[in-house]
Amino acid sequence: MTADLAAPHNAAVAGIRTNRLQAFIAEENARFVAARLRAQAAFENDSAAWLNRVPMHWMRDWPSPFPLVVDAAQDATLVDVDGHRLDDFCLGDTGSMFGHAPAAVTRAIRDQAARGLTYMLPSEAALRAGALMSDTFGPFRWQVTLSATDANRNALRVARAVTGRRKVLVFNGCYHGTLEDTMVELRSGLTIARQGLVGQGFDLTTGAVCVEFNDLDAVAAALKAGDVAAILTEPVMTNSCMVLPQDGFLEGLRELADTHGALLIIDETHTQSSGYGGYTRQHGLHPDIFVIGKCVAGGMPMALWGMTDPVAARFAAYDADRPAGHSGMGTTLAGNPMQFACLEATLREVATPQAFAKMNAGAERLATGLSKTIDAVGVPWHVVRVGARVEFICAPGPLRNGTEAAAAHHATLEGALHLGLLNRGCLIAPFHNMMLVSPVTADAQIDRLIAAFADVLSALTGDTHV
Repeated sequence: MTADLAAPHNAAVAGIRTNRLQAFIAEENARFVAARLRAQAAFENDSAAWLNRVPMHWMRDWPSPFPLVVDAAQDATLVDVDGHRLDDFCLGDTGSMFGHAPAAVTRAIRDQAARGLTYMLPSEAALRAGALMSDTFGPFRWQVTLSATDANRNALRVARAVTGRRKVLVFNGCYHGTLEDTMVELRSGLTIARQGLVGQGFDLTTGAVCVEFNDLDAVAAALKAGDVAAILTEPVMTNSCMVLPQDGFLEGLRELADTHGALLIIDETHTQSSGYGGYTRQHGLHPDIFVIGKCVAGGMPMALWGMTDPVAARFAAYDADRPAGHSGMGTTLAGNPMQFACLEATLREVATPQAFAKMNAGAERLATGLSKTIDAVGVPWHVVRVGARVEFICAPGPLRNGTEAAAAHHATLEGALHLGLLNRGCLIAPFHNMMLVSPVTADAQIDRLIAAFADVLSALTGDTHV
């Protein structure tokens, strides 16, 4: 650690002196504004009709004084309206994990657009795509939605239907889209509604129980009540400072679900970065219901959920006996032919084993470079990788659960790092320190990100030996 970092008279955030951090933020804000006059003008003059000047509230969550305004994106490069070319490691927060505008997907969009956008009936591509899904992710009986939020919602409805139980067990710090049932957290050992929810209209704790990730004893205790329909989990916690499963944890969930009559739902919306077929295939997991979304159709809004044959049989029996009426599942535009054209193209030509091999090699190159930089500076940080997904965490590791992940999150410092990288031509995800390597990400782009990270750390620490 450098002398600056160790100075006892100066408060520090994750090893960075606060006065240096604040100076860096001021400098980088000014640098961003000076370089993006067209974006600033567009944001100030043309966006007044939108609530808070953006179409989606999270577009304000980037660390810059105002959002980037994008002109185009291709492969792993994004171009803004001021003409800056950025190496894109955010990739739409996984939505474009295979790169922007893959040729096979853009060709499928063009061809399908001439034949219609939505029918409320299957296309030939839709019928073919089911077999491709099972070949890739496992032998499930599939259904389609527009988002992983809806896929999780529908999966949970089925779990409740076939078990006759109300509750879902989730893990502290989890994220399964905006599914209300999972918007709970653990506080002083109790399940409570998450802070910050807007207009919450009912008590979420009547339908959910929350425990810590990697704690099988807590899972067992929660399941003993006999009212849990399903365990809903990611194989790796990915939404705030990545947390890896400890040895035997995921296998233990399978055993506990079976023992206590609950279903196991695995949400691979982020962890499909793990490799071909996702974490489930790579690690031989056996969920009852499997959920996937984001980039599964190359960036076209789409998610899928599939159930095993035994669960499908139980659901068929339930479905045959229920009264006629609306199931509460499905939206009109879900299952449109454009989705299936893109899904088929992605599974056949884009998300191939060869593509994942290239992604994994690039991600290993990135993780190694970031780790060496952190070690050279001596800050107490670490790097985590799950296939093509890499994250630097501004705290020692490994992290074990959501409470530790929340404590490892340093919003001001991370925002400064993100802005510094952006000003040096590298875009990473705004919500945490996530980076993705696509099959079209070049080694030169990875090396530029490592160099930019070293430059930012040098500026934050005063260490000239990075």
